Amino acid sequence: MERCAWCGSDELSMKYHDEEWGVPVHDDKKHFEFLVLESAQAGLSWLTILRKRENYRKAYDDFDVIKVSNYDDSKYNDLLQNPGIVRNRLKITASINNAKHFRQIQEEFGSFDTYIWQFVKNRPVVNAWSSMSEIPAVSDLSDRVSADLKARGFKFLGTTIVYAHLQATGIVNDHITGCFRYKEVKGV
Repeated sequence: MERCAWCGSDELSMKYHDEEWGVPVHDDKKHFEFLVLESAQAGLSWLTILRKRENYRKAYDDFDVIKVSNYDDSKYNDLLQNPGIVRNRLKITASINNAKHFRQIQEEFGSFDTYIWQFVKNRPVVNAWSSMSEIPAVSDLSDRVSADLKARGFKFLGTTIVYAHLQATGIVNDHITGCFRYKEVKGV
C-alpha cells in the first residue's frame, strides 16, 4: 500500500496520514485546532507536533476557541511553563490573538468554515502530483488566504503555514496520485 512519503514509517504519522490529512474539514473546532498546531509547527517537524497534540488539547481546553480567546496573563504564563507544548512566546501569543480574530470571522461569516472554503468556491483543489518533490510549499491560494488573514489581524500564519492548513483540512488534496488515500479523499 503506497502512502505519501512525508509520513515515513512512524505509526503516529501514518495514522494521521491515513485517517485525517487531506480529508475535507467543515468543523470550526477542527479548523482552529489545525491553525494552532500548524503555527506551533513552524520551524519544527510535524511529527514533533503530532506527539504533543494531546498535550495541546489539554492545555488549550480542547481547542475551545471561546475559552482560548479569553485567556488572560495567568493562562498565558501557564502555557509558557507547560513542557507538553512548544513554549514559544510568539506562537503562544499568536494562538490567543488568532482565537479572537477567528471568532470575529465566525461572527462575520457565520462560521470559519464558510470563510475559508469560499476561497475555493466550496470545492477542494485536487492536484495530481506523482511525487512529493512536485508538491509546493506555497501557492497563489495560500498567498491570498494568508494575506486576508493577516489583514484581519491574525499572526504567525504566513503562506507556508496556511498552505499546510489547506492541505491538512482537505481544501487542497496534495496526496500523490499513487497514494491509496488520493482517490479516497478525492471522492469525499
